Amino acid sequence: MIILGIILALIGYFASIPILTTIGVILIIVGAILWILGASGRAVGGRTHYW
Repeated sequence: MIILGIILALIGYFASIPILTTIGVILIIVGAILWILGASGRAVGGRTHYW
């Protein structure tokens, strides 16, 4: 999710499409929050792992 957010943010920035930049930043933030929660050993959405 973080990688997808970075890709969308970069495409939005270079193509001057603000909605892609916004969606990319949101995905980066949400991905970082989920990563931190998962790394702390806390179950996210009822799952301890994504796989």
